[in-house]
Amino acid sequence: MRTLDSLLAEYSESHQTTYNKRIHYVCVPAIFFSIVGLLACIPVGNLFADFNPEWLQPYLHVGTLGIFLVLLYYLKLSFRLFLVMFVFSVLILLGIELIDRLSLAPLWLKMLLIFAIAWVFQFIGHYHEGKKPSFLKDLQFLLIGPAWTMSHLFKF
Repeated sequence: MRTLDSLLAEYSESHQTTYNKRIHYVCVPAIFFSIVGLLACIPVGNLFADFNPEWLQPYLHVGTLGIFLVLLYYLKLSFRLFLVMFVFSVLILLGIELIDRLSLAPLWLKMLLIFAIAWVFQFIGHYHEGKKPSFLKDLQFLLIGPAWTMSHLFKF
């Protein structure tokens, strides 16, 4: 398995212009958020209802399971990255719950809209950069994108 530093360096190769970087700083977290939000639309039913307090019930969905699995991947790469992504993931889960309470539209529709808009901007950024998105070479970079964004935000 490649190291976090080598993955971040390789990801950075197709993210050199300020314009593309700025787009990614906003859109990568938005895509991560929307994917978890879409997965949150898949309930696990009352599977865990007897084992967890009432306040935890809104967070028992496939999105939380997805975050758990992704955090294991980040933990394997770096403990510091794991901690940063854990905090970010908690904020995502809280944000999804807040957005779900806004009854303007179904959660899946709100998340799909965020997902689509963020990807359009991502491709605009890569078109401006003149380089293909990294995930076209290796799907692992779909998980490295959020790590790359956080590494710039927290300077590690």
